Amino acid sequence: MLDEQDLHLDDDRDAYALDDSLRAQLRRAVSAEDVDAIDALMEPLHPADIADILEQISSGERAALLALWSCGIDGEVLSELDWSIREDILPLLPSDVLADAVRELDSDDVVDLVEDLEEDQQGAILGALDDADRVAVEQALSFPEGSAGRLMQREVVRAPEHWNVGQMIDYLRSEKAELPEQFYHIILVTPAMKPVGYVSLGRLLSSARATSLKDILEDSFRTIPAKQDEDDVAYAFNQYHLISAPVVDDDGRLVGVITIDDAMSVLDEVNEEDLRRLAGLGVDESLSDTTFETVRQRFPWLFVNLGTAILASVVIAQFEEVIAQLVALAVLMPIVASMGGNAGTQSLALAVRGLATRDLTSANLWRVVMREAGVGALNGLAFALVMGIVGYVWFDSVLLGGVIAGAMVVNLVVAGLAGILIPVALERFGADPALASGTFVTTVTDVVGFYAFLGLAALVLI
Repeated sequence: MLDEQDLHLDDDRDAYALDDSLRAQLRRAVSAEDVDAIDALMEPLHPADIADILEQISSGERAALLALWSCGIDGEVLSELDWSIREDILPLLPSDVLADAVRELDSDDVVDLVEDLEEDQQGAILGALDDADRVAVEQALSFPEGSAGRLMQREVVRAPEHWNVGQMIDYLRSEKAELPEQFYHIILVTPAMKPVGYVSLGRLLSSARATSLKDILEDSFRTIPAKQDEDDVAYAFNQYHLISAPVVDDDGRLVGVITIDDAMSVLDEVNEEDLRRLAGLGVDESLSDTTFETVRQRFPWLFVNLGTAILASVVIAQFEEVIAQLVALAVLMPIVASMGGNAGTQSLALAVRGLATRDLTSANLWRVVMREAGVGALNGLAFALVMGIVGYVWFDSVLLGGVIAGAMVVNLVVAGLAGILIPVALERFGADPALASGTFVTTVTDVVGFYAFLGLAALVLI
């Protein structure tokens, strides 16, 4: 029976979850075409929650809801949607609703909105923008996909490097200042538009008006090249605890700014991609995909796994006569392979995460490899003792217990080494360590496990 603390933890986990009754009420309102009820239910919701609802209902319900909802979808909701759902929704929106929605967004959000769309859908969104905003978005799209230039927003708060606090505050309060909805720093620039530092809003507001902006610069200032990979940008933000960072072109001139929310979104995407690849899922796979789309993305890796399973079966076939003479081997050999696969997966997860966060480098690789070999050996000895006893009690054979014990030690040591060395080797050859490591590690542990167990059995028992 759950105690009060367990119930409290469950409440905390559900604190931000959408109420199931809300979805049921929305479905009833849509079925009844009750516009007032739909508006009343949707009005208090956060854009992220509205996006969740649109992603969780069927395409037919989604189209009906958008047709009846009088307030209409806005830019914030569009930016929160999964890209596959966004592609389905955009054709359903009237041109005036779409225009109003995209005009509310900063340039980085518009770029994120259009970069994965088909050309006709891109044209519809770009056509809804003002000339200046459209040029800014088109310039951002000219940068390589996955680069800082695509991630940055063009709306930047900057000031001449010779200004003081009073001049900056007066400018921010003036009508001519075109400020983004959110910003964290004022970037100081030279007459050639090259950034030389930035001042946080907190330091600005707490300093005397006569104070020079140069005297209250932040130590964390770093510039980001516009063509730098967005994964490196996210790493820099996480490593150096940045809140925002100016983006510069090849000549060092200021062209935009990246804020922490965009950098952390990239970090989340990278982590999610690693998890998907380790599981053999498609990088772009989502819960809203059709059955055919899901099959198309999963089939290739399942086919590769079939090939590796056949390879393991070929190994077993080499010992067909040994297994025929001692059926107990067929009973016990899956245990050796399974334990090796699990141990290899543990080391693999550690290695892939270490490579992603750059904690696993050439400087500490040898130490980590030796540690994993030691862990595999100690775990192997512990489980060898357990399985040696099991083998003796189950089949009344000391030699059989010794064989499975020896195979267990060998396979767990190999599993620990493979789990570390395979992803490192893949990265050295330019492959994604999360993409193929799982299949290789499982293959190694299966092949080594079967060879070690059946080979020892052939030598000792037959």
